[in-house]
Amino acid sequence: MVCYMYILRCSDESYYTGCTKDLNRRLFQHQNGEGSNHTKKYGPVELIYYEEFDRIDYAFNREKQIQGWSRRKKEALIAGRRSDLKKFSECQNSSHCNFQRVTKGG
Repeated sequence: MVCYMYILRCSDESYYTGCTKDLNRRLFQHQNGEGSNHTKKYGPVELIYYEEFDRIDYAFNREKQIQGWSRRKKEALIAGRRSDLKKFSECQNSSHCNFQRVTKGG
């Protein structure tokens, strides 16, 4: 059985990430306000990216991984710029990245 992780672009330019066993049926649901609250509110939607998996739990895990990504990292994935994925995974916040642990006596 083929399962899918997919990314939709909504009418407000936001991204919606989901997974399904039947991509065509799920897209139909999203387009008709039956898919999720987000796509119901910000439809119509456009399918802009998907990946295929052998198992739904793999698709679900990938969905959750991508949902945690920044917009810039999602856009690199969608555009096929895989070399940018690692760069956009690095901390961009100097208050977090440059933190140095202060230790006693040292």
